[in-house]
Amino acid sequence: MRVLAALVALALVGAVAFWVLTAPAELDPKIAQAMREPGDAKAGELVFWAGGCAACHAKSGDLSKLGGGAALNTPFGPIHPPNISPDREDGIGAWSAAQFAHALYDGVGAQGQHLYPAFPYPSYRHMSVVDARNLWAFLRTLPPVKGRAPPPGFRFPFNIRRAVGIWKRLYLSPLDPPEPVAAADTADFGRYLVQGAGHCGECHTPRDFLGGMIASKALSGAPVPDGKGKSPNITPAGLSKWSVSDAETALSLGITPDGDSLGDAMAAVVTDLGHLPKAYLTAIARYLKR
Repeated sequence: MRVLAALVALALVGAVAFWVLTAPAELDPKIAQAMREPGDAKAGELVFWAGGCAACHAKSGDLSKLGGGAALNTPFGPIHPPNISPDREDGIGAWSAAQFAHALYDGVGAQGQHLYPAFPYPSYRHMSVVDARNLWAFLRTLPPVKGRAPPPGFRFPFNIRRAVGIWKRLYLSPLDPPEPVAAADTADFGRYLVQGAGHCGECHTPRDFLGGMIASKALSGAPVPDGKGKSPNITPAGLSKWSVSDAETALSLGITPDGDSLGDAMAAVVTDLGHLPKAYLTAIARYLKR
């Protein structure tokens, strides 16, 4: 009986510890306060295209209808990007600006649940609060769309959403949103886009067995999540035979220096990037080459 009681006590302690360690983070009060200020929807549209929101969340054929995209196949199972249109029932129309920021920076949904990191909040947390506020203002100008995405098809134990809290403790960098970086064709602005809204590392950086990005190998190329092909090395070493102009052409037109076309998921990214000013693409190209 004593052994059984000890085992029960140990299990209870473990369960309590798991519950505490996996609790979703609270939104930084300073960010919540800053999100109450009005955003600039016109500026937010540029953040929208830089962030590739349509590439994942748009219904086919209309990039302004964010009713949820096609399934993303991951090593842990398929997941469908959700409806992020302003629909109040199926989308995020009933969310507050602070709830949007909580999802963007901490990966926490409006109901206080962990969001799976297929949503690239590990990168988006490197966006300025001004950009987050402007993006929120722009999203609210888009048409509401009905319909909800199917639930993730993750296998056990990856379907335990609460366990994402442990993943966050292992892989999320401390939250410290940068100040806005002036839009220009500079490498510094390119770094801001690549590491933040552009979330390039989410596809081009190798991951370990739990899906965490390996920081020491940032942008050095990685298997495509669905196992079909590889995202290339886009470090200066990987682009050694490319000029800044070559990289800019690939980002704007989807054409490489040897005449190949960028396909698969990158084709959708190029479509989104095509809505950005030339200076943005030059900035990204200069940063990658640097």
